[in-house]
Amino acid sequence: MKTRPRINTAFAVVGLAMAAGILAATGICAYGAEESPSELARMTSNIHWLGHDSFRIDGDGQVIYIDPYKTAGGAKADLILITHDHADHASPEDVATIRRSDTIIVAPSAAAAKFSDQVQIVKPGDKLDIRGISIEAVPAYNVNKFRSPGVPFHPRDSGHVGYIVTVKGTRIYHAGDTDAIPEMQSVHCDVALLPVSGIYVMTAEEAASAAAMIHTRVVIPMHVGKGIGSLKDAERFKTLSTVPTVILKVE
Repeated sequence: MKTRPRINTAFAVVGLAMAAGILAATGICAYGAEESPSELARMTSNIHWLGHDSFRIDGDGQVIYIDPYKTAGGAKADLILITHDHADHASPEDVATIRRSDTIIVAPSAAAAKFSDQVQIVKPGDKLDIRGISIEAVPAYNVNKFRSPGVPFHPRDSGHVGYIVTVKGTRIYHAGDTDAIPEMQSVHCDVALLPVSGIYVMTAEEAASAAAMIHTRVVIPMHVGKGIGSLKDAERFKTLSTVPTVILKVE
């Protein structure tokens, strides 16, 4: 059996940070920073932040939720994407309030086990087309956030994911719960939803470094509110980011 070469994630993340620092110093960012306010509004107008990592995306006749949590109901879902099995991301109670009999759930195996019927299991690297929506599952994991020495909150081997979904021709990247990881350099999107609260995920500073390496036109900070992180983290991220940033209001 062939084994994959090991990636020294510590050096990789340092490289991300160094490159981001160079980009910030020169005023250069991925895809440029000349997007007009009207264009930023257009790209984000169908993205609704429900707090924490939870979003509703409307488009192409579909209603898509990502990690619904404490949503208190809402428009019924055609598609629900779950990034991992933690209770504030894979919540059967919240899913039940927005699920129809034909709603399709996409989730890694550990999270999929919480649900029944119409569940599509994914792992990092998978690409799907569901009801005309293009979905790519991408890696999401910690490199420097630990629940105990040597035990990350989100281990790479657990198969947690982020998603890139294409809606109305716009590629939207939901990073999931993650640190700045080398795989982000391969992400090409129009809108990036990045966690910024620290402790379990990237700090605002780390997220700014990651944003500079992702090929994106605009960033929306997340993983704040609902008891985890503060909107001040999102504001701090915005001041640090070399990429145009939009802080959505919680709906």
